[in-house]
Amino acid sequence: MAARSYNGSMQNTIAKINLAAIKSNAQHLKTLSKGAQLFAVVKADAYGHGAIPVSRALSPVADMFCVAIVDEGVELRAAGISSPILVFTPPMDGDDAARMSAYGLTATVADERSARLCRGLCVHIKINTGMNRYGCPPPQLERLLNMLGDCCVQGVYSHIYAPQSPKDCAEQLKAFSHCAAIVRAKYPQTIAHLAATAGIYLGEDYFFDAVRPGIGLYGYSPQGFEDNCLTPALAVYARRVQTFTPPYGGGCGYMQAQKDYQTLSSYRAGYADGFARTSPLGEGNLCMDAFVSKDSEEELCIFSDAETYAAGCNTISYEALCAVTKRSLRVYEG
Repeated sequence: MAARSYNGSMQNTIAKINLAAIKSNAQHLKTLSKGAQLFAVVKADAYGHGAIPVSRALSPVADMFCVAIVDEGVELRAAGISSPILVFTPPMDGDDAARMSAYGLTATVADERSARLCRGLCVHIKINTGMNRYGCPPPQLERLLNMLGDCCVQGVYSHIYAPQSPKDCAEQLKAFSHCAAIVRAKYPQTIAHLAATAGIYLGEDYFFDAVRPGIGLYGYSPQGFEDNCLTPALAVYARRVQTFTPPYGGGCGYMQAQKDYQTLSSYRAGYADGFARTSPLGEGNLCMDAFVSKDSEEELCIFSDAETYAAGCNTISYEALCAVTKRSLRVYEG
């Protein structure tokens, strides 16, 4: 097989990302949400798929983008993304708040400290309905609202924990509905949103005004749910460095070989590229920058299904997706 040119990045792993699949997944999830706005979660560099290209592809579909930290929002603004951008992590100091203001980002208010920092900003109020990560406990909501006089309050939201548990979901829905009503009594135009990808599958009681799909955009259902209409958008390929006859028998990478090999090939991918050392790549354990294999293809697909890969590494699809493009050249299709 003839070697392909990748603009000087021959030694990188190659991440092939199907933007048409991501856009199709978004449209499917929006249809399931029956008219609710779609807030596309592109944090963590769009789960390893590239936040800027993904956001550009989703601009016709998404009503808002969601990121984890200010830097991620600034990166999108610098790339020309003009849609509203919600930063999930509340500002932690005045510099965070100043940059949110300068780049037109929407802040999260979760407590009295973030309320003070968000003076004059557009904000969404985060309610802690049980995840206990961050957010305003419902008994403190009235006090928090009294501190937001010069903020532009545009939204109220929470995040569902244990979405596989009907009892826990029902309790969270009740708590959030109560808090959303309190916020809307003071700010009638407030957008309420509770459902991430899993919440979309829980049904329309959880939709409110908007949904926030993350993992579903990239082709995967959350644990405990299944949607055959989603298409995985990422495949990663390793490039062959060398094929040879082992001169002395010996090992496979750092491990002793368990059998005799007529030929072996070395491929340029390792744990420094974001692949777990427990991943089932090649014939021996993964090295930092390479592995050895019985294969001889010029490009070997080493990641095409995050669920299957994650199961073999004792992790979850989210972590796998965020990791395996760490040192990749991204090639966009569709």
